[in-house]
Amino acid sequence: MTKIKNSVVFILLLMVLAACNVAKDIEKPSAQLPANFRNAATEDKSSIADIQWKDYFTDASLQKLIDKAIVKNYDMQLAVKNIEASQLLLKQTKWAYLPDARLQVTANSNRPSNNSLNGLSAKSFLGTTHVEDYSATITLSWEADIWGKIKNQKASALAGYLQTEEAKKAIQTNIVASVSQGFYNLLMLDAQLEIAKKNIALNDSTLRIIRLQYDAGQVTALAIQQAEAQQLTAASLVPQLEQNISIQENALSILAGELPDKIQRNVLLSEINIADSLSAGVPSEMVSRRPDVKSYELALNIANAQVGIARANMYPSLSITADGGLNSFRASNWFNIPASLFGAVAGGITQPLLQKKQLTTAYEVAKVNREKAVIEFRQSVLNAVGEVSDALVRIEKLQTEKSISIERVNTLQKAISNANMLFRTGMANYLEVITAQSNVLQSELELASITHEQLSAKVELYRSLGGGWK
Repeated sequence: MTKIKNSVVFILLLMVLAACNVAKDIEKPSAQLPANFRNAATEDKSSIADIQWKDYFTDASLQKLIDKAIVKNYDMQLAVKNIEASQLLLKQTKWAYLPDARLQVTANSNRPSNNSLNGLSAKSFLGTTHVEDYSATITLSWEADIWGKIKNQKASALAGYLQTEEAKKAIQTNIVASVSQGFYNLLMLDAQLEIAKKNIALNDSTLRIIRLQYDAGQVTALAIQQAEAQQLTAASLVPQLEQNISIQENALSILAGELPDKIQRNVLLSEINIADSLSAGVPSEMVSRRPDVKSYELALNIANAQVGIARANMYPSLSITADGGLNSFRASNWFNIPASLFGAVAGGITQPLLQKKQLTTAYEVAKVNREKAVIEFRQSVLNAVGEVSDALVRIEKLQTEKSISIERVNTLQKAISNANMLFRTGMANYLEVITAQSNVLQSELELASITHEQLSAKVELYRSLGGGWK
């Protein structure tokens, strides 16, 4: 008897020791990261992503719009529901270590054949032609977590819950960026509409002078036709821009979870101020801050837990069951205690054998999925670094382009002023004036577009660094 006990203890000890090798957690995979971002203007270790979005976007009307979108956007509402569902699943795993308890109440009545053994026995010993059986049973079953199966299930549920949290952060980051870029696009369209209307008024003044000259016989009808064509070119921009403004307003309204409507804005494109010196920080901090990269890291945790679960399924399982309750052949004696009490305890070890190689295949597939999770994590890091670098180079080159565009606009505005004076004094012809007006129209529209692209690039840098969810 002692030898049997020692053997059982030895087997259990081996099982516990072996469990340490069943599902070893893999180390967090390293991702190739540069010391600094390419095109970084400063080596400051701080990052604009640490700034709360309300401190980064300071315009009151834009803040109001972002606040509304964060609360009412339907993608955000779905993300909140996903978090609630994951919380419930995570809470459920905390009960996995407890025994499974079930209550079963049964009542049976069986009328065996008089010529059967049961029928003869019932008639001889019980004095009845039918047999009754009444039971109220509580069954407890418990499986020992020798191989860490439950532990890995809990780890997987926790990582899944954290993934939904990161998904919510990622959605908020995108909402903040999308609303800001849409708002800045709206301001650009406002500025371009104002430029077009101003150019129409300028063309109207020029056209009036040309008509006077035509009446005086100084120019031909061709001059009037070309001046009118130039005015119509500027006029055709107005309905196009008004259409784009309405479409952008509709898009922002829907993004904020509301029906299409007018968007309030109390600021001009030229009045928006975002600091020129934007610190990107270091890549390693960006990786730990971006919600999408964190989500891929958590996906690796889930994949690793699934490997542990698949491996544990291949090993023996130790289960203990206990039944107890009341049983009687007569309903009148069913709750006669202690005579109707019964109980049973059993334990067993189950070892899967062949199962058509399903368990081995599931384990190998889980390992492949874990390797895929590592690749996806590294790819997400690479994409994140690339997005930051793209935003930095856009900001740098757009600043140079804007400086050139401002100088060009100033030069053309002086040119059109000089052309108008020379035209009135007869020292310049109408073609020079029309050309100057066309050039200044295009240059001012281009400057508004570059300003918008510059603001958009700064928003993209903030998003790509992981800012916007704080």
